[in-house]
Amino acid sequence: MKEQIFHTSCGDIHYWINGDAARRDIQLVFLPGLTADHRLFEKQIEYFEGKYPLFVWDAPGHAASWPFRFDFDLMDKARWVNEILEKEGFDDPVIVGQSMGGYVGQAFAQLYPENLRGFVSIDSAPLQRRYVTGAEIWMLKQMEPVYRYYPWKSLLKTGSKGVATTEYGRNLMHEMMMTYDGQQDRYAKISGHGFRMLAEAMEADLPYEIKCPALLICGEKDRAGSCIRYSKAWHKYSGIPIEWIKDAGHNSNTDAPERVNHLIEEMAEKCAQSV
Repeated sequence: MKEQIFHTSCGDIHYWINGDAARRDIQLVFLPGLTADHRLFEKQIEYFEGKYPLFVWDAPGHAASWPFRFDFDLMDKARWVNEILEKEGFDDPVIVGQSMGGYVGQAFAQLYPENLRGFVSIDSAPLQRRYVTGAEIWMLKQMEPVYRYYPWKSLLKTGSKGVATTEYGRNLMHEMMMTYDGQQDRYAKISGHGFRMLAEAMEADLPYEIKCPALLICGEKDRAGSCIRYSKAWHKYSGIPIEWIKDAGHNSNTDAPERVNHLIEEMAEKCAQSV
């Protein structure tokens, strides 16, 4: 994977890409969740490198994509993804988004439905307004002070143990969170801004319709917010197939990488056949 930089008016986005692959008819685009970075998908990159062209980024403001001005929204993130993919010749992307990355994928589907060849949501939830209450949207907008004043050592412990069930998954999340050690204000800003973007995207009440082949993946032990409840409702009302990952938490791709990789590969093959 080769590190590249994409310039925006808010700052520079760092991303990693590899176009050398046996298959070029489909490209896999990995979008990490809030406060995580490109390392979240290291088991997926390890498995798929050489099979399909790959892309993964440090989202704006995260890890290497810093400094970055926080005056962008979810649609801006989707536009930047599209601009980078066009620049790199990724014209048949399958977006694999974990948590916040899944929301970015839905924003991408709203803006560029004809560009998206497939969508895999990993422990994410629907963006449609119908799924959330007004109280939940209000709470999303109040999160920055919570992360700013929560004791950092406790936050490290709950943040890493709360998203994964395996030692590997927890250690990886701890490692990613340590990027912000001594910079809790930055961590709080990233978190608070991310949740506000999410609330505003829901309030926009757009269709966010997924018109391409899609799959929902969710860990059976996902304890992040109401992800399990949202996933069940998303599956029920959209008809998008869902796969439950046994003994996995919110970062199910780190808790059960072999199973998740198999599901992603099945989706990639399905999308390749439909191109």
